[in-house]
Parts: sequence; C-alpha cells; structure tokens
Amino acid sequence: MESSAVQDDPGARDAGPRFPTGFRWGAATAAYQIEGAAAEDGRGPSIWDTFARTPGKVLGGDTGDVAVDHYHRYPEDVALMRDLGLSSYRFSISWPRVQPSGAGSANERGLDFYRRLVDALLEAGVEPWPTLYHWDLPQPLEDAGGWPERETAYRFADYAELVHEAIGDRVKHWTTVNEPWCAAFLGYASGDHAPGRLDPSGSLLAAHHLMLGHGLAVRAMRGRRPDNMFGAAVNLYAVSPATDDPADADAARRVDGMQNRLFLDPLLLGRYPEDVLADTARHGFEPDAADLAVINQPLDQLGINYYTRHTVAGTPGDAAQTASGPFATHSPWVGSEHVRFVPAGRPTTGMGWEIDEGGLHEVLTRVHREYPSVPLYITENGAGYDETPDGDGTVHDAGRIAYIDAHLRACHAAIADGVPLAGYFTWSLLDNFEWAWGYSKRFGLVHVDYATQRRTPKDSARWYADVIRRGGPPGRG
Repeated sequence: MESSAVQDDPGARDAGPRFPTGFRWGAATAAYQIEGAAAEDGRGPSIWDTFARTPGKVLGGDTGDVAVDHYHRYPEDVALMRDLGLSSYRFSISWPRVQPSGAGSANERGLDFYRRLVDALLEAGVEPWPTLYHWDLPQPLEDAGGWPERETAYRFADYAELVHEAIGDRVKHWTTVNEPWCAAFLGYASGDHAPGRLDPSGSLLAAHHLMLGHGLAVRAMRGRRPDNMFGAAVNLYAVSPATDDPADADAARRVDGMQNRLFLDPLLLGRYPEDVLADTARHGFEPDAADLAVINQPLDQLGINYYTRHTVAGTPGDAAQTASGPFATHSPWVGSEHVRFVPAGRPTTGMGWEIDEGGLHEVLTRVHREYPSVPLYITENGAGYDETPDGDGTVHDAGRIAYIDAHLRACHAAIADGVPLAGYFTWSLLDNFEWAWGYSKRFGLVHVDYATQRRTPKDSARWYADVIRRGGPPGRG
C-alpha cells in the first residue's frame, strides 16, 4: 500500500469509511468454474472433469464443459472489469490446459490463452493476479496417486515455472495454491470435491504436499524473477465453541487447528501445530521436518478467503451436523470426526452459511497478532444466492450488497487496528459453476444467463463500482 493511514476523518464520516490510498479493489474467479472449452486447443482432462461427469457427484449433473465460456468471451469480461473500475483481477491458470499430462513441456496453445488474457487486462488498466492451482489437477497425475504422492509437489513446481516463464514479465503478483484445506480434505477425506476419495491418511499427505508444492514453486519462480511477489491463499474461519462445555472448547481447538493453523503455521512459522499432529497421529501423519524449510519461504503477500464463522460442538448430537457439502456423508475433519457444526442463529446466505462480518475482523487481527507481519489481501469474500432476474433482466441483489458492505467495514476496522490489509477481491466477478453445487448457486456481481451466455451487471456490480470510485462503501444514511 502507498499509505497506511485510514482515510476516515470525523468530518467525513457521513460519506462512509475510506480505505488507504493504493488499496487494491478486485474480483476473483477460477478456471474450471468459468473457462469452459474443456477439450479445446490441447487441454487435457482434470480431476474436476472426471468428478463432474460421475453420476451423483454434482447437483443436476452439471459440469464445467462450457461453464460461462470465458475462454471465448474473455474480451467481453475484461471490458466488464474495466467498466467496474477494478484495479486488479484474480484468476486461476488451468494446469491441464498448460500441461495436459501434468508433466513435460508446455502446451503452447494453452499458454497463449493466458498470454492474451494478461495482455487484455493490462491494456484495460487491470492488474493480473494469477493463481496457479485452484483445484484442477491433471487427471494423469491423479491416476498416478494425486496429491497424496510426493511427486505431485515436484510436478507442480515444474508447471509453475512453465507459466512463470510465459507471463512473468507482465505479472508481478502470484498465488501458488488456493484453499489447500478444500483440495486436501474435501477432495481426499470426505469425497465432497474432486477427486472424491475417502482416504483420511492420504488427505493429510495431500495437505502437506500442497504446502510443499507451494514452497518449491515459490523458490523456483523467485529464482527467476526476485522482484515478483509470491504468496498462497488460505480459507480461514473464526471458530467458536457452541457452549462453555469443555468438549465444545476442545472441538473449537481441533477445528481451528485443522482449518487455520495447519496451514498458517508451516507457511509463516515453519512448523506444524503440535496439538494437530497429536489429533491426527493415529493416521500416521509424520511430515518430514526438512520439508518445512521449503514450505516456509518468505512470503510477499498472504491471501485470506473468508465467508463465515464455524460454531462447533464436541458433545453428542445430530450426526448429520458433521457433514459438509450438498451430498456429504463422511467428515473432512480427520482425527476429529466427532465434531459437530451447529447453527448460531445468525442470518444466512443462500448457501446456508451464517453471515458474520465480525469473524472477518477477528481472523485479520489474529493473523496480524500471532504471525510474522506480511501484507494481507482478502482474496475471496462474497455471498451466494439462487437468484432470478426481473422481467427487464435486472437482478436486485440487496442481500449481496449488504454482505459485502458489512465485510468491507470489518476490513476497514481491521486496518484501523493496524492490520496490513492491502486489497480486497470479491467472489465472484461472474455467476459460474459452483463446484458440487453445480449452477444452482450464484456468487457473481454479473448475472450470466447460462443458456445464452448473456452477461448483465447486477445491482451489486453498480454498487461495487461506486465503492471503488469512492474508495470505500457509502455512508449509512
């Protein structure tokens, strides 16, 4: 950031909070969720292609084969970003588009798409923020064992170098892996996400190898361009016990350990939490201590994805409350499968997630307080609903506006408390394929008619454009 001073003088409070000069305003997407073109220009299958085509895995049998056709419509989408006034755009690179087999030389036709996209963004005055892994592992690597295999981390570093060589002269900010908790535990423990495996021990190895892949990739890319900025994006939650019962307090410790500290500690402290290792010991998780020096690369930025708070209980109750996702029957909480997730009575989004902006402030101040200082970015934050346009095509999404507004105010309060928060990327720019929920939930600022691919900015898009223009949300009356 160019300034650490929060722009909110007493005489201007009616105008709403103002963020520091240089604060980055963005929106985010992911390749499998928007690109489509699943078999074009040499792209190979990913684990999400395979998973989505497996009956019963995705609501409605939806796939990302077409998604919102961003592969062909990116010029229109970049124009939307320009019109919104975005300063930055976070997108992900499709690994199987760049390297269909997960090894060997690059597919230049795949890289050309990202070259064109980056050039279009720069021409529109929008800074590109690529993420190298947003869950679309090439299927051949999964066939060889996937993330539980150590070799996958080395293959990821090789792939990162291919992408970095192609666009590293025009891209300065890099995210290695997105939400490794989801990739490891929803993918390999509960089976909610691709590849849909039920392998608790393997999921712990997957988590470790995702972190190792991050470290190897940062080391390789920084060696090429030390002026670039590198980091990862982790999905963090505030975690609260349901009651004062000691069992509930222990449940909160366990979930905080698996969700938050299992990734923050190796990334920023170079160690794993001892209590988490104890919780998972029966699964034989004994990571190589030498790997921690690789994982603990100096970070130039840390992305935080935040949506809701977890309220948990360790006491007996409804077994269904240990599940996650639309079809889950197995817990992703390896070593703590007894933990239940209980409602706390807050309003919810269309995803059923409770709205708790105070949790975002709690997460930000905690990371700042308990870990070495690093510039922080909200790399995902948003609200999903099942929306339909009015007769004139307009989507009046007051709920999404209220959600983003409240969370931006929590960000502003965190900055006032000394947190080095340097940017905010809302999820998502466009309605898209919402993983196991298919096309049933919409997170976009821009409505997409999936039959025609017509893009229509929602009320929230116009509101967010005004926020960017103002440098913060408007006053409240």
